[in-house]
Amino acid sequence: MHCVFCAIVARTAESSIVHEDEHTLAFMDIRPFTPGHLLVVPKVHASGLADLDPEDGRRVFAVGQAIATALRVPDDLGDGPRADGVNLFLADGVAAGQEVFHVHLHVVPRTAGDGFGLRGRPTSPRRDDLDWLAGTIRRRLTVF
Repeated sequence: MHCVFCAIVARTAESSIVHEDEHTLAFMDIRPFTPGHLLVVPKVHASGLADLDPEDGRRVFAVGQAIATALRVPDDLGDGPRADGVNLFLADGVAAGQEVFHVHLHVVPRTAGDGFGLRGRPTSPRRDDLDWLAGTIRRRLTVF
């Protein structure tokens, strides 16, 4: 399968770059949810989180945090996106909505009434169910 983000990193595909360093690249999403929506990717290909080097993951989120902060700063010129809030979103796997299989963090600027948001409804599980789930997940952790 062709990796469009790999082509962007290699500069064989067009992109509007916001940030680049040795390990990460941030560029505008060509199908934005809101004006200013962009993606942050590691330069080293990783199809999903299980394949992502933890240090690259840290770098992707650090760049995403810096960009999210910048999106909330008033622009001296009074133009460009001005977010009242920011969503960070990363889909890992088809069931989570991942469509491009190169890890990427969405940075989505938010304003009141922009039409973007989570549509799910939270549940209210019992504490013993939460404790059981926490224990099963804790047993599977290999990083900590």
